[in-house]
Amino acid sequence: MTPEQAHARLHEFTVIDVRTAAEYAAGRVPGAKNIPLDQLDQALPALKSAAKRAELIIVCASGARAARAQKILTAHGVGAVLLTGGTNAWQQGGYELERTEGTRPPWAMERQVRLTAGSLVLTGLLAGLRWPLARFLSAGVAGGLVFSALTNTCGMARLLAKLPFNRARTCDLNTTLTKLSD
Repeated sequence: MTPEQAHARLHEFTVIDVRTAAEYAAGRVPGAKNIPLDQLDQALPALKSAAKRAELIIVCASGARAARAQKILTAHGVGAVLLTGGTNAWQQGGYELERTEGTRPPWAMERQVRLTAGSLVLTGLLAGLRWPLARFLSAGVAGGLVFSALTNTCGMARLLAKLPFNRARTCDLNTTLTKLSD
């Protein structure tokens, strides 16, 4: 569903944001509930209940994590639609994002991945000038990026999401699940 379509009918949906709690706090579609992708299995009963009352729309930053969440939900018999392009497209469409007061926006996960991948490649190349085997670090990162593009997954993003600065603002999953189940 495009941001334009979703905005026009936003009141009809239960919006589920599957990004990390820090990303969610920095800016989200109005009314979105935060259930990070790595906690989705725990939320399945509440999501099934919520889907009976209103159609679910799944959101992340660009759409990749939301697509994975949709596959998980579909496999468990829960229907959901995706917000095409995620919160990035929502904001580019001129729609406002809700923000948690007092939060400083973290870097987007894609930016963190680019920094980490670029740093590892550069480190491998520079270290390779002295120790030729260090170039395998650059080759490994390059292979990982190709695999990531082909499968539309990102193992590096999963690892980065576990770092303290991405976990600093925790998701109150129990409160969210209670609201969804009511």
